[in-house]
Amino acid sequence: MEPVTMPTERTSPFDPPEELARLREQHPVTPLRYPDGHIGWLVTGHAAARTVLSDPAFSARLELKRLPVGPPADPDQVQAAPPGYFLTMDPPDHTRYRRLLGGRFTPRRMRALESGIEAIITEQLDEMERLGPPVDLVERFALPVPSRVMCELLGVPYEDRAHFQSISEALLGFDVAKMQEAYVGINTYLYGLVQRKRAETADDLLGELVEQTDLDDQELTSIGFLLLIAGHETSANMLGIGTFALLNDPEQWAALRANPALMPDAVEELLRYLSIPQYGLTRTALRDVEVEGRLIREGEVVTVSVPAANRDPKRFPDPDRLDLTRSASGHVTFGHGIHQCIGQGLALLEMRLGFTALLERFPALRLAVPADKIEMRADRQIYGVHALPVEW
Repeated sequence: MEPVTMPTERTSPFDPPEELARLREQHPVTPLRYPDGHIGWLVTGHAAARTVLSDPAFSARLELKRLPVGPPADPDQVQAAPPGYFLTMDPPDHTRYRRLLGGRFTPRRMRALESGIEAIITEQLDEMERLGPPVDLVERFALPVPSRVMCELLGVPYEDRAHFQSISEALLGFDVAKMQEAYVGINTYLYGLVQRKRAETADDLLGELVEQTDLDDQELTSIGFLLLIAGHETSANMLGIGTFALLNDPEQWAALRANPALMPDAVEELLRYLSIPQYGLTRTALRDVEVEGRLIREGEVVTVSVPAANRDPKRFPDPDRLDLTRSASGHVTFGHGIHQCIGQGLALLEMRLGFTALLERFPALRLAVPADKIEMRADRQIYGVHALPVEW
């Protein structure tokens, strides 16, 4: 079969490129041409996706990766992950960092954060109400809520929060130069924050890690950065595009408003349906391995299409329909296997509380512009909306 390039053209803001479904029907593992000319594989089937993401024959190491879209990486610039950035490490390094953090994201720990998150959400909704319609839900709610939650989690001092928010939000922007500047800025800030935690004990995540582990300042800085990116970007984009999807489907919005008990399943279904890691998750074969009858050879790169896997009709009946009563467990939006998002409990909590409060405060919430005027973040690894003007 002739290699394909990663499909990126969407005909609907909520549906993946139609070409992905066609490729999945032909075969769940398809030869893929990467931007640098390398031939690897595109996984579009749900079962194959879970196999690749859980099989230790596939490596997550940063220096082995290739991105399926965008300009090819400069080989001279490809480096291993910095100490502490365990998302792109394999065991045993990944295992060590993950074990140190695992106990800090338990359900009990998440429940302890609930009242603080509710207070942040209430304050942001108060501000929206004070400003009056129309307001940009992204600017006033979807971005600041997870940013402020991350401030609480990492122990960012109150007087630094405006600065922290501004540089963390710049990382979600679209200006490459500003993003690079923000990357340097956030790492410089976090490194200084870690050193402040060493000087004075603090009751927060970074303070605990300083006090209870032997991690050095660089490792702690990388962990802080990873948690910021993973926690902030997913939640911010899901609160924005999730609200857009609900407002675009009045029947689902009304059902959720009438029965708030649907919210846990609704959040999982929105994660499945929207699949915001739009270009997928990439792994590299460490040895020859067969997946769904395809022989993937050592050194070949595999990209798992999260949107395609989450719309696989073999796993999710009528997958192209948003159904808030569906049990969407098993979706791969948070990944799968040992690299499954460590902070997913926090993200789920933010979304459950955020959508619930939004429904209660603004039951008549609606788009302030036609749906086809909403500009999508189609050019980013994480999909979402640039802005969401709403009124009530």
